[in-house]
Amino acid sequence: MKILIIEWRHLDVNGETCDRCDDTGETIQEEVERLNRKLESQGVRVTWTDTKLGGIALTQSNTILFNGTPLEELLDIRVSENYCASCSALLHQESYCRSVFYEGVEYEDIPAKAIREAAYKVLRLDEQEAAEMVLPGDRKGCGCGTDCCTP
Repeated sequence: MKILIIEWRHLDVNGETCDRCDDTGETIQEEVERLNRKLESQGVRVTWTDTKLGGIALTQSNTILFNGTPLEELLDIRVSENYCASCSALLHQESYCRSVFYEGVEYEDIPAKAIREAAYKVLRLDEQEAAEMVLPGDRKGCGCGTDCCTP
């Protein structure tokens, strides 16, 4: 079985993270569940871990690694930073956090499409082929190799 490990690094101050990191964390969780539903029958398992960072490592916050490779090394993404009111409140000082430019748009949280695209790239899967994979219960076929349950 192929395994993809997604590591999400984010600010943690007494169990709290900033709003943009929180949004990214929710998106990662949803995408990992989606990827597992889609790819598990193909022998692929996706897991994720979160690495909690203190304020001195703020420049690494909201970083996503795919089997150890940063998102920005996998895709055409430019990393930048901008003022973050949420981090500023958590750290009690003016703070600037990571943002990314993806497909011509600046995002403060990492978009689901970028996470999915990077996962497919690391797994060396074509996203269109993966989208066409039949899931058990899809009513497109049970995967047994016959047309027994194709509507």
